[in-house]
Amino acid sequence: MHRCPGRVRLTCTTVLLTAVAAAAAAQGPQIAGIEGPPPPAPPDTIARDEQGRATVRATRLTAPLRLDGRLDDEIYGVVRGAGGFIQQEPREGQPATEQTEIWIFFDDRNVYVAARCWDSGDPAQWVVNELQRDGDVTQNESLSIQFDTFYDRRNGVFFQSSPAGALRDQAFTDEGNQNLSWNAVWDVRAARFDGGWSYEMVIPFKSLRYAESGPQVWGVQLRRIVKWKNEVSFLTRVPNAYGMQGPFYASVFGTLVGLETPARSVNLDVKPYLASALTTDRAAAAPYSNDFSPNAGFDIKYGLSRSLTADVTYNTDFAQVEEDVQQVNLTRFSLFFPEKREFFLEGQGIFAFGGASVTGFGGGTAANDVPILFFSRRIGLSQGQAVPVVAGGRVTGKAGAFSLGALNISTDDKPSARALATSFSVLRLKRDVLRRSAVGLIAAHRSRTMADTGSNLTLGVDANLQFFRNVSVTSYVARTDTAGLRGDDTSYRAQFDYAADRYGVMAERVMVGEHFNPEVGFTRRTDFRRDSALLRFSPRPGGSRAVRKYTWQATYDYVTDAAGASLENRDIKGTFRTDFNSSDSWSVDYTRSLEQLPTPFEISPGVRLPAGAYRYQFARTQYGFGQQRILSGRLSASRGSFYNGDRTEFGIGAGRVNLSPHFSVEPSLTLNWVDLPQGRFTQRLITARTIIMPSPRMAISSLVQYNATNSTLSSSARLRWEYTPGSELFVVYSEGRDTLTRGTPELLNRSFIVKITRLLRF
Repeated sequence: MHRCPGRVRLTCTTVLLTAVAAAAAAQGPQIAGIEGPPPPAPPDTIARDEQGRATVRATRLTAPLRLDGRLDDEIYGVVRGAGGFIQQEPREGQPATEQTEIWIFFDDRNVYVAARCWDSGDPAQWVVNELQRDGDVTQNESLSIQFDTFYDRRNGVFFQSSPAGALRDQAFTDEGNQNLSWNAVWDVRAARFDGGWSYEMVIPFKSLRYAESGPQVWGVQLRRIVKWKNEVSFLTRVPNAYGMQGPFYASVFGTLVGLETPARSVNLDVKPYLASALTTDRAAAAPYSNDFSPNAGFDIKYGLSRSLTADVTYNTDFAQVEEDVQQVNLTRFSLFFPEKREFFLEGQGIFAFGGASVTGFGGGTAANDVPILFFSRRIGLSQGQAVPVVAGGRVTGKAGAFSLGALNISTDDKPSARALATSFSVLRLKRDVLRRSAVGLIAAHRSRTMADTGSNLTLGVDANLQFFRNVSVTSYVARTDTAGLRGDDTSYRAQFDYAADRYGVMAERVMVGEHFNPEVGFTRRTDFRRDSALLRFSPRPGGSRAVRKYTWQATYDYVTDAAGASLENRDIKGTFRTDFNSSDSWSVDYTRSLEQLPTPFEISPGVRLPAGAYRYQFARTQYGFGQQRILSGRLSASRGSFYNGDRTEFGIGAGRVNLSPHFSVEPSLTLNWVDLPQGRFTQRLITARTIIMPSPRMAISSLVQYNATNSTLSSSARLRWEYTPGSELFVVYSEGRDTLTRGTPELLNRSFIVKITRLLRF
């Protein structure tokens, strides 16, 4: 839906009541198979039971709403709103202190969500400083709705807004594997009234995936955040042990009945683009200046069924993707950067394997070492350069209890990036088992390895088992076959996790063989076996006005080679953390480490550490300031021994200066002073992002990054304007400079790109 029709006045309250009653009667008083109380009888729209579960009834509209957020259409005086939200924080199970009323409507094209959020606070107290599309609206006054459209109690989609009318959406799988970059076509309008704020949201059925046409039973959840109180409440009871992941636990969602989806029709999206670029690269093997390159291509999305979607891309262009934020690396292992390209984002969670995903690594203290068997950044990127994506296709979705993901992409040669024409193929299949669990398999193939020795194949099976409320078991076994490599090419993981609010226990083993080589994936390190354990105690002090929760935590990691013959790392860490009612937090931790360097390691230019065993220890403290402040972010400092020397660190992370919802500055700073027997060095990384938001669908941002270690200064400016839902204009300028030169830093590369897309829906 691109535009909503103007208001059509409803003629008679009696007509409305008759229509609502008729729709409810057609639905029937009982629906088999729902988890929760029986559907409510008109005029009620919600029914509850003693377990805190809820069943909500959607109402069919006889005329469309005017999307203005004011909730003054006559329908709101006829259909009762659903309410009775239940606190998760700070007092689990108690009624919310601020009342919320919600309505769910539908017609032949759209689902409508309306909400009236009463608030006893002074509007000057409200935290409303985020307007960026997909920004962290969770740190603002906000209300989100989650739909489990297959009613499988595992997966769903998430839509969130605030008194400023911000837009945030994402998809999630397996109750928590979040795809924050997923974007749907939808719209929202917000308004304020004396005593609170409200919004009206419209989501076209074409933007959702569901089992079939006709009468529906979906899962539904809503989360209200009253940030100035730091209070979180839900439509149904959600344990505080779930924390901010609460909206993604579909197993505790309410049930939505009465909804009817439209009859099957052509479900086709075509998104062509036109782009032009002017580039300069003086550091290339054959330097060039002001090279002009026009480009065009398209993406096609076709609904094979209501639950299976096929995507086709031709001459794919990712010129508009925001630059990666640099990171400081004082280890000998590779860094991880998440996927940001739109084509690879839908259905992303289906490809997650063994507890790791492309949006981050799996849980547990061994998280950073869990291999990712399919990592889409391997496609179309090499040596930090973009590689031409010729064409590709993908099928994702659900078929009964099965989740399916299949992908094939072809890329072209690019000699400057040492990239050869390659075909990438991935097949992922998962089967829902028990109430909240799944088992699956994955196969990934690369037609040419990065070393051009032949092909590469990865095979694996995994299980994600959920028991009771807080117990999970995650495991996988995988193997690779790479031309030219012989030896241990296997990997496995087994993790037990008990994650209650007051106590936590975790035990895990991860093993990666010496020649385990998923070339369509990502591995931080190989030839290791890691055993990890965690113990946590998190009491909530009763009666404290300042402190919400204390946390004492101890972790232990023991890493050997894959055969278990030689020790590589041993870490013992103790952490104490305090979470304040103000949403600030403070933590301090102490770590003792032993590390065996198998070969010499250049930790900084000109500073080379010899092979051998190193013992060191350090303490670190961090204070986090909540986003309700004008100045927010994290301040951290650490001091201790480091590779037979000393290291002092100071950092500003997730920094933000909240000047208004339309303007903010996000500084970041990392300083490391390292004094080793082999030499001294200082690492400095300074980042500053400025964001101007004229509206929720337009952003002008700039990113400046200075890295003293490699003497580079990079900057970029980006305009993103979603001129109609799903269609965008991008204007991007970026450059990199060498700061070693005297005077003005010497230009290394520069680009200026204009790109426009247009979504056509059939």
